[in-house]
Amino acid sequence: MRHHGSGVVRVEKMRKILIALAVFALFPQISSSGQTKTRRRVETVRFISKLVGTTLLYKVILPPDYDRSRTTRYPVLYLLHGLSGHSRDWISRTNVADYASQYRMIVVTPEGNDSWYVDSAGLPTDKYETYIVQELIPDVQQRYRTIEARYGRAIAGLSMGGYGAFKFALKYPDQFAFAGSTSGAFGVTRYAEKDTGKGAAWETFLKLFGPVGSQTRKANDLFELIAELPAARISSLPYFYFDCGTEDSPLIFNANRELDQLMLQKKIPHEFRELPGNHSWAYWDAQVQEVLKIAAQKVRLPPPNGLAKSQRMKRMQN
Repeated sequence: MRHHGSGVVRVEKMRKILIALAVFALFPQISSSGQTKTRRRVETVRFISKLVGTTLLYKVILPPDYDRSRTTRYPVLYLLHGLSGHSRDWISRTNVADYASQYRMIVVTPEGNDSWYVDSAGLPTDKYETYIVQELIPDVQQRYRTIEARYGRAIAGLSMGGYGAFKFALKYPDQFAFAGSTSGAFGVTRYAEKDTGKGAAWETFLKLFGPVGSQTRKANDLFELIAELPAARISSLPYFYFDCGTEDSPLIFNANRELDQLMLQKKIPHEFRELPGNHSWAYWDAQVQEVLKIAAQKVRLPPPNGLAKSQRMKRMQN
């Protein structure tokens, strides 16, 4: 009887464990503070680019309620990686997927390789600027329920990606409501051989931007683009936010300060922060939280589910 009784106890314990696991799988986790913790969802898209001539991956972070709300459209933040990085970096090296779950916003991390997000001056197949604008954004809009107007689109990035984000915002202001950068390498088009390293590194750089003083460099120079902006176009620009660590390299930190001064002169709405930190993932993990927060303030987020439902009911009653 004793043996039989212990077996019953074990079966009962197993039954309770199975029930607990089932409940855990069906419902969100509850934190120690009593607040519901939403589950993150990340997808990978394999896109065949005609402009770049290869398959380029991009990652997509979806809002927690994306599948529950079949008609809601969401704003999109395009988050660009840095030099020597890839589309997976933001998700694998920071907690951006968890941070993004606080906002009803889709986050897309494209593949830029080492392109600096420009159409290469010397490699006809490397058209990463045109790829982002003419292929990536339309593909995201086709696959996901996005807000397809300017007020539902933002772009940001780190280092090389910060430069790219600001370049897209200046060249295509009708596409974005917000542009953000952390540790942006804004002075890249002004780099000389001593800044990039000799040999193959400098040759690659020349293929991307062309020789010093070339028209290609001028067309991709943030300072030139801003300096030549007529006053009438300032109001059409998105809002700019950027920050840089005070322990970053002088090449990057000084360019951030210079860009801030130029934007102040041109009366371009923006915010620049000098913060403790260096060119590192610890710094970017902290600052991407600010980028997400400000982006969510500048784009138009969908109303909360309850409010959206009440608005639909009210329209039906009228």
